[in-house]
Amino acid sequence: MITTVPTYIILIKWTQTGIETVKDAPQRIERAHETLKSVGGELKALYFTFGRYDMVSLVEAPSDEAIAKAVLTIGRWGAASLETLKAFPEKDGVELIMGLP
Repeated sequence: MITTVPTYIILIKWTQTGIETVKDAPQRIERAHETLKSVGGELKALYFTFGRYDMVSLVEAPSDEAIAKAVLTIGRWGAASLETLKAFPEKDGVELIMGLP
């Protein structure tokens, strides 16, 4: 039985507004921490990246509904577009596979 806290990977791309106001990014990141905390979640890690995405974050939240609420709230700020992936730890993924009929 899978018992880990739901984990999500969020892929983030700056919008034109986000680039134009990039110096406000530290405050937006702090607001993201607060927003996730308000739904019972936590921003575990945030990485600035090169390539297709500008940032990647690792987030824990109590449910899909909670992460959806947080991501929609953050997305409304208009500074970034977000793509959310539900992640399973290796142990849980293997357990899931082993349980296949």
